[in-house]
Amino acid sequence: MTSGAFPFEANPNPVDAAERAARLVDPGFGRVFTDHMVTIRYSDAKGWHDAKVGPRAPLTLDPATAVLHYAQEIFEGLKAYRLADGSMALFRPEQNARRFQRSAKRLAMPELPEEMFLQACRQLVQVDKDWFPPVDGGSIYLRPFMIASEVFLGVKPSAEYLFMVIASSAGNYFKSGAPAISIWVSEQYTRAARGGTGAAKCGGNYAASLVAQSEAIRQGCDQVVFLDAAEHRWVEELGGMNLFFLFDDGSLLTPPTDGTILEGITRDSVLTLARAQGLNVREERYAMDQWRADTESGRLVEVFACGTAAVVTPVGTVKSTQGDFTIGAGGAGQMTQQIRTKLVDIQRGAAADTHGWVQRID
Repeated sequence: MTSGAFPFEANPNPVDAAERAARLVDPGFGRVFTDHMVTIRYSDAKGWHDAKVGPRAPLTLDPATAVLHYAQEIFEGLKAYRLADGSMALFRPEQNARRFQRSAKRLAMPELPEEMFLQACRQLVQVDKDWFPPVDGGSIYLRPFMIASEVFLGVKPSAEYLFMVIASSAGNYFKSGAPAISIWVSEQYTRAARGGTGAAKCGGNYAASLVAQSEAIRQGCDQVVFLDAAEHRWVEELGGMNLFFLFDDGSLLTPPTDGTILEGITRDSVLTLARAQGLNVREERYAMDQWRADTESGRLVEVFACGTAAVVTPVGTVKSTQGDFTIGAGGAGQMTQQIRTKLVDIQRGAAADTHGWVQRID
């Protein structure tokens, strides 16, 4: 099928304007959903077909639907922003489309054409743009995902798939009000190993991280940081964000993406902005014991995490069974604030987009 405008069916019972406005006062994250969704089906016999934008509604699945048993599923996350002139835009959506294809390949799923992915996101934002929340840090968060939809029991790739995009009105990701997040070092659990699915954005990776995230919450922390599976020594990433370390010599380090770490689009944007700013940027392994030692010596001056949902977020305190330590004064450092401001200003049209990252939606 072609990737032009998809057929549209308006929701016959949309949320009325007054109720929508009430929900948008404090939307939080991942709780307030828009009126419509995109669906595209795939089968080995027909290829991609039946693309449409229609009313958001529950799915009806047979109990033997493959995804329920073998977890053949992938997803993405990206945001639509309202620019200074009032128009809507997406930030680097082609990178999400390409990562979605890489995830599909790793999970033995069909690769959705890039333009079809982009059309689905653009059209849903156009239809539901009134759901943009007028709050600090507001956006429309898009969740494209694909599931194995064939009805069968057996360990093999599905012959049928359902691709969807839903949208959610979103405010700031973290609500604690603290100047920086606290993280717990997971010493018992690992997120991914070489040869596994660490570089794919699939639900299984996140499901496996939940027990460690629960442990972090019990320890009073916002997030969990995972170490490598082989030596339990090298810092990898948080449950849903990449990490950056700034040193007193002005250099910036982030762990390399070598198959166990998700290739974050915000991570890539930060790398580009930091290099353009003249920072010495290194993609190198960084040991947990070195992190502690560099903090205690003062060599490490700032740490921040980044991802689509939270953008750029300072890390203040690290807790573990080996004891706690605080980076700098425990708040947002100057460079962290500069990078976040620069990135957010580009995303929202308040700064020049010299990299061609922002795609306006007409």
